[in-house]
Amino acid sequence: MIERVDVVVVGLGPGGEEVAGRLASAGLDVVGIDAELVGGECPYWGCIPSKMMIRAANLLAEAGRVDTLAGTASVVPDWAPVARRIRDEATDDWDDSVAVERFEGKGGRFVRGWARLDGPGRVVVGDRTFAATRAVVLATGARPWIPPVSGLADTPYWTNRDAVRTEAGPGSLAVLGGGAIGVELAQVFRRFGSEVTVIEAGPHLVGPEEPEAGLLLAGVFEHEDIDVRTGVTVDSVHFDGSRFALMVDGSSVVADHLLVATGRRVDLATVDVASVGLDPSLPLVVDDHLRVEGAERLWAVGDVTAKGAFTHVSMYQADIVVRDVLGEEVVPADYRAVPRVTFTDPEIGSVGLSERDARSSGLQVRVGTAQVPSSARGWIHKAGNPGFVKLVEDRNRGVLVGATSAGPSGGEVLSMLTLAVHAEVPVGTLRHMIYAYPTFHRAVEDALRDLGS
Repeated sequence: MIERVDVVVVGLGPGGEEVAGRLASAGLDVVGIDAELVGGECPYWGCIPSKMMIRAANLLAEAGRVDTLAGTASVVPDWAPVARRIRDEATDDWDDSVAVERFEGKGGRFVRGWARLDGPGRVVVGDRTFAATRAVVLATGARPWIPPVSGLADTPYWTNRDAVRTEAGPGSLAVLGGGAIGVELAQVFRRFGSEVTVIEAGPHLVGPEEPEAGLLLAGVFEHEDIDVRTGVTVDSVHFDGSRFALMVDGSSVVADHLLVATGRRVDLATVDVASVGLDPSLPLVVDDHLRVEGAERLWAVGDVTAKGAFTHVSMYQADIVVRDVLGEEVVPADYRAVPRVTFTDPEIGSVGLSERDARSSGLQVRVGTAQVPSSARGWIHKAGNPGFVKLVEDRNRGVLVGATSAGPSGGEVLSMLTLAVHAEVPVGTLRHMIYAYPTFHRAVEDALRDLGS
């Protein structure tokens, strides 16, 4: 039997849950489907619990800086309060009952299970088939990508989910991948006493960021006794029942645990996009209303759109989808100023184009840089003050097309730079602003000065 509804949302991560809940609140008959926890990766294994871990690790680091600035202090790291906070405060012990009740309280119907498309407007989950008269929304997210390294698949490696759920910090940890997840968790566990090695195939850490950010982080990691190996290849992985051994360009790295953080991939074959005429081997193409091109009555939000694998992108897209499905006025999607933050210490915030990408796109580029330790606030801060501000200007238009803010509160300083890129504020206007003294964001003024006139 086919059940007719107004809307089916497949995947209830942050974006999918927002779409489903708002459309249900608007009075539509909405079915939300997910095989896993309502809320998705972010509240249970990503953004929220990982930042709890980072907050705790940063407190340990700050305590270690007391001797430099304020007397003497000693701390004893203890993972138990971190695990307890994640379990009790963030995840309800990985129970989504509250989230399900919240959605159903808005009038939605929740179905637990793996869903697949079954032609235009149809979704199958288990032995049930739903026919959506107004919209199907895909929000199925992404999963950790495990590289085809010899021996790896047969070992009990960790992904970010295992790291977040651990009840004790490992004695030693090898981290395969130097992207945002890898470096954040590497620093956390090192500050709780683990011996840590980070292995990255690319030339520097946090590859999508400016090279200066990777070099900055590598220097900080060296100071914290984190072994960083970049530009290397893992040839094989072996687990002897108690420890991992990785062959890395001919040398061995041994650790109690292995965290694989080599990125995430979208799986469109499992959801059977071929049934609506799409090629599962190719990324979904969405227009500026998030409608999937080449398919009828199909929208998408989040990782599957390849517009930025961030919660804030999926929530931004969700608002557009809700308005479009309801027939309301839509401001078309604009991704020129997508902000992102790697929550290491120092934080690395960036928005828009890197210098490399701006030049590759054919822009006439001018760059300005300022060092945070040379700013008044950076000098005052002293211990734990590494960082920089880098601005990328389109010289022809006189506006910023990209920026990086690395340092203490780097993600917060990024907010003004995100606004400048998004609103295309003329560089001349930015030069003549008043910047509060002494603040970290005042380094932006120094970078503008370095940009030249």
